[in-house]
Parts: sequence; structure tokens; C-alpha cells
Amino acid sequence: MTSPVGAPDEGGQLAGLRVSYDSGTLDAADLAPTPLAQFRRWLADVQEAGIAEPNAMIVATATAQGEPSGRTVLLKDVDARGFVFFTNLTSRKSGELAANGAASLVFPWFSVHRQVVVVGSAELLPRREVVEYFRSRPRESQLGAWTSRQSSVIADRSVLEQRFAELEDRFPAEVPVPDFWGGWLIRARSVEFWQGRPSRLHDRLRYRAASADASDLDDAGSWIVERLSP
Repeated sequence: MTSPVGAPDEGGQLAGLRVSYDSGTLDAADLAPTPLAQFRRWLADVQEAGIAEPNAMIVATATAQGEPSGRTVLLKDVDARGFVFFTNLTSRKSGELAANGAASLVFPWFSVHRQVVVVGSAELLPRREVVEYFRSRPRESQLGAWTSRQSSVIADRSVLEQRFAELEDRFPAEVPVPDFWGGWLIRARSVEFWQGRPSRLHDRLRYRAASADASDLDDAGSWIVERLSP
């Protein structure tokens, strides 16, 4: 893994943005027994540090032909199964996850000189979980899910504003769950914890699934811990 954006390793026009990573260390002895416990530990740390939207993550996907794309979404749950987010099922990312299934997540916690990288495979969440989460959302977000035909081309913003107004009238009370809206579960095959260090000699410790398949994030016996060169 290279250094995070904003901290180029070589000279050039951006050399003045260089940051010295000296806020912590990471050793195998510091790790929790499972990747789930370690992730939750670091997530609690960044919440305590006051980082805005600490659950923001970059989701990288690819088409069946291997053309990549990435975007930032919000992690909505993490458990022994994996990492969960919700989205429009007609969006580009959903189409690519359906066609390819391979995915990577990056949690870029730059201000504390940390990041977490997940590699795994995607599967759709059961509908009951989608309905439960959708009903917990604010009404405006529920209407927004209906309004946006995500990733489609529109003439201008007025298209969205008109649709939103029409939907407010259409659904004066409860907003139903759109059939084109759902959730994705990323089952991890590896979870890497990256801690910035001086001289770009960063600490990189990775939990790698002991078998070829994605593993239970809360089962210590399913993972091998490896140190990677920075």
C-alpha cells in the first residue's frame, strides 16, 4: 500500500503537502484476536478522536471485463459475516457487484494516520434486513431513495427536485421500500490494518483467511496474521 493521498513519497509540485506519520505504532502483539474485534477497536478510536463520518469507506468494484470504479459510501453495519452498506440496486456499483462480485473497501482515517483495507466478495442482503434498515431511515432519506435513479444521466437538478416533490404527495404517510433498493454484504478474505510510521516505514498487519473462502470475522481460528512490507 502506498502512502495516503496528501502525503506523496517523492518530490514534485505536491511535495510541500508531506506529512510525518508519528502518532502510533502497530505490532502483532497489539492486535485483537479477530479482525472484527480489531476493526471495532479502531472504529471506536476514530469516533473518540472526533473524525467526521468515521464509517465512510471507499468501495472499489469492477465490471465483468475488469474495468474498475470506486466511490465513497457509508458503512451501516459490521458483524461476523462482514461489512454492510445499502444502495440503489440499479446503480453502477450494484451492477458491477452483481456481474463480478469482487470488492475492496478502504477506510481512510488520515488524521490519525490509519487506514483499513478489506478485500472480499459481495452478496445481496436478505430482504428482511433491507426493510428493517430502510424503515429506520429519516423520511427525507426514504424519499431520496425513490427520487434518484442512481447513476443515470439527468438534464439538471430540477429533475430531482420535481420527482422529490411528486413523491412527497404520493407517499403522505409511510414510504414503502423500493424494490430497486437493497443492501450488500462484503464477506472478507483479508483485512489489513495500516498504521503510518516515520520514514515511510509504515506498519501493515493483515488478517488473511486460512482457507480460500471468505471467513467468519469473529473466529480467531479462521485467520492468519501477516506483517507486510510498507
